[in-house]
Amino acid sequence: MDRTILHCDCNGFYASVECALHPQYRNVPMAVCGDPESRHGIILAKNELAKAYGIKTAETVWQAKRKCPDLVLAPSHHDLYRQFSQQINAIYQQYTDLVEPFSIDESWLDVGGSYRLFGSGEKIADELRRRIRQEVKVTISVGVSFNKVFAKLGSDYKKPDATTVITRQNYTRLLWPLPAERMLFIGQVAAGKLARAGIHTIGDLARADDWLLQRLLGKGGLTAKIYAQGLDDSPVRRFDEQREVKSVGNSITFRRNLVGQRDIRAGVLSLCDTVAARLRAHKLYCQTVQVQIKSPDLRVISRQQGLSRSTNLARELFCAAMAIIERSWDMKKPIRMLTVTGTALTDQDTGEQLRLDVPSSTPDHERQQKLEQALDAIRQRYGSDSVGFGSLIESDIFHRRPDEIEPGGDRE
Repeated sequence: MDRTILHCDCNGFYASVECALHPQYRNVPMAVCGDPESRHGIILAKNELAKAYGIKTAETVWQAKRKCPDLVLAPSHHDLYRQFSQQINAIYQQYTDLVEPFSIDESWLDVGGSYRLFGSGEKIADELRRRIRQEVKVTISVGVSFNKVFAKLGSDYKKPDATTVITRQNYTRLLWPLPAERMLFIGQVAAGKLARAGIHTIGDLARADDWLLQRLLGKGGLTAKIYAQGLDDSPVRRFDEQREVKSVGNSITFRRNLVGQRDIRAGVLSLCDTVAARLRAHKLYCQTVQVQIKSPDLRVISRQQGLSRSTNLARELFCAAMAIIERSWDMKKPIRMLTVTGTALTDQDTGEQLRLDVPSSTPDHERQQKLEQALDAIRQRYGSDSVGFGSLIESDIFHRRPDEIEPGGDRE
């Protein structure tokens, strides 16, 4: 028997919350944006009236104002958005305990065991839309299907405030004509590779040759084909189930552009210090370091490299991250934002991969480990800003101290 999965997606969530709190916003084109003074001046969400002007999420404020000179801008209030998200998920949990948040404004629900109490998946979806509209004053769109991927495509199919049912009988008609980049985890770069190979739609993806997809996208290409064929069988997890940590990272949009090696080293060191501390707090080690660089013209590159041993030490992350940057970036060019992420996580130190022609780094590793554990103890007792790397103290590149940057970095 097929499962019944719902994907509930809040429409223009940040903007919807602001409109719920400030009804005067409902009748004007408005958008929630970051702080231009802190170089976070991009559109985070917009209401339907602003959307009609062609305003897009992640474009700059000046671009949006050029499209709509009368656009009303509201500052973001992330604490409020988290509160609204918790309230909405609490309503979902009144229908099933299988509620899996996908982000602050999206959740999957498995309602297969709720039929006798609440009716069909479509009926539950319509009731959730009505209740959240009335009780929370925001709208949601809901996809109803037999797996998670198609449920998400359903919630994106028609907006705002709509229910779309994707069945085994209609998915080829509704979903296969859609562009391939609408498929979960197919980004612009992957979509470009597929397009150059003649794969333009989800249907093309479902019918594509396995060898070709693997050559283009690696294992991810085969996974995308499975999703396109409707064969996703991943479960919806319980709301209270502990999530596996898959990566630990941090990003900073700096107070000014980083120019030259000294600036870049200071920025990278601050990020690595935060990431390493979080890894140690989770009792985890990373085996791969990933660096993302954003230039002042918003061009982004992302590179990564494996490590000779797993680590949760700032100095080792720093050396790897700087090696990536020096190899991949012209050090004379300015940098607007940096992200450092530890991936391929493990719960144990894998030890050093020894080479006969290279001296062992184990003694240095052990000394650094004791030093950074001592830093953790001092910060835990006296506060996160009580001690840090000397090279960061006088730096003017931060809006705040590096340790005060919120987990997950900036929403850009």
